[in-house]
Amino acid sequence: MSGKLIVALDVDTREKALGLVDKLKQDVKIFKIGSELFTSCGPSIVEDVKLRNCGVFLDLKFHDIPNTVAKAAIAATRLGLFMFNVHALGGQEMMKKAAKGVIEEAKKLKIDKPKVIAVTILTSMDENNLKKIGVDDNMEKQVLRLARLAKDSGLDGVVASASEINPIRKNIGKGFLIVTPGVRPSWAKADDQKRIATPKEAIDNGADFVVVGRPIIEAPDPAIAARKILEEIASSSRLRRDSSNDGHGKL
Repeated sequence: MSGKLIVALDVDTREKALGLVDKLKQDVKIFKIGSELFTSCGPSIVEDVKLRNCGVFLDLKFHDIPNTVAKAAIAATRLGLFMFNVHALGGQEMMKKAAKGVIEEAKKLKIDKPKVIAVTILTSMDENNLKKIGVDDNMEKQVLRLARLAKDSGLDGVVASASEINPIRKNIGKGFLIVTPGVRPSWAKADDQKRIATPKEAIDNGADFVVVGRPIIEAPDPAIAARKILEEIASSSRLRRDSSNDGHGKL
C-alpha cells in the first residue's frame, strides 16, 4: 500500500527533507519535491532522496513556451525521476513536445521513462477563482477538457482533485494516471485546500496516487501519521475488490 501514498517534502532545507525521508522510508516509497525545496537545494536533492531507495515526483509544474518546456522535460528525465508534471494550460503543442523529448532522452540514456502528468486545475482553486481569471465553464468541464488534452498529447495522466476523478475515469478510461493532491485525513485540517477528500475517498473514487504533505510532515510523529493514512488507504473497498479479482489476496 505504500506505493499509493506520495509524501510532499514541502520544507525549505535539505536537512529537514532528508530527515523526513529517513523517518518515513520504511513505509513510504515516493516523495514529492516541489518548488520550495528544489529552489533551496537544487537538483542534488533529487539524488539524495534516490540514494535512500525512494522514488521522486518532481512537482515544478512546467509552463512556458513549447521549446523551453521540452528542454526542461529532457533535463528532468536525466535526473532519473519516477514522475514529474507540466501545466495542461500550457497547451497541446507544449505537452506534445515535452512528451516526445522525454521518450527520446530516456531511450538515449537507456533508462526508464519518467511518468509525465499534467496539472489540470490547482486544488486550492474553486469555481469563483476560475471566474475571476476568465474561465466561465464549471470546474468539472474545465478539468475534463484539460485531461483530454493531456491524453491526446501523449502524457501519462493528470493531477486532479478527488472531485474530478470519477468524470475523468468515465470519459478517459483506465490506464490514465490520476494523482490526487489536496488529500486530508478526517483528523487533519483543510489548510488552504478547497477541493479535498480523505485518502480512502480518493482511492475509492479511482485515484492511482494520493499526495499528502502537512498532515504528515507537520505531525508530532510523521511516521505514525503516515501509517494511519496508509491504514486508511488499505481500507479502500476498491483496493480490496481489485485484490480479490486478481486472485493474489494482497493489496
